Amino acid sequence: MNKEYGAHEIMEMHEVLTDTINGINQFELYRPHVKDSQLGSILDNQIQFMIKEYNNMVQAMNQRGMNQRLPYNNQMNSNPKYGLRNPQPESPNTSINQLNDRDIASGMLSCHKSSAIMRTIGALECADPQLRKMVQQGSMNCMDQAYEVWQFMNERGFYQVPTLKDTTTDTMVHSYTPANMNNNMNMQLQPQAQAQPTMQ
Repeated sequence: MNKEYGAHEIMEMHEVLTDTINGINQFELYRPHVKDSQLGSILDNQIQFMIKEYNNMVQAMNQRGMNQRLPYNNQMNSNPKYGLRNPQPESPNTSINQLNDRDIASGMLSCHKSSAIMRTIGALECADPQLRKMVQQGSMNCMDQAYEVWQFMNERGFYQVPTLKDTTTDTMVHSYTPANMNNNMNMQLQPQAQAQPTMQ
């Protein structure tokens, strides 16, 4: 590791790299249990990307300035389906043999959500601008991978999106109005009133 990195950077990168290893290992454990070919393709693609991204981070830490930002390309392109469509009840499995595609996709989604949060925290502790940008990109990658998995789940009915009544949605949406920038600017430009001495 480069001695010019700060203590927080080193500790946060340790957490990010360890989390990345755990994610890759977790996905490898899922692979033999996948039955849906589309989920299998998503999983394989994400494992390969996670390995490439991990190697890039290791190289960046060992050869300062050599890092490059690697954006993830989402394989899914479907429109979200809103509303509940007879969602199936969920409960923990009592055997590895009960693991199904819904369980695997849900585990993948949770992994990416947690990793996005960890990388965001890591980026906030980076002083080195290149390292910071790389970890920020990593957080975005996790979000994009999570959305890819979510799209698969939503399409299959594994992750349904409840909605509010139209009147409630309209009330919430219209409860905010834009700030009046002109009034704010006028207030800032006005000279402050001088305090007048009081006569006794």
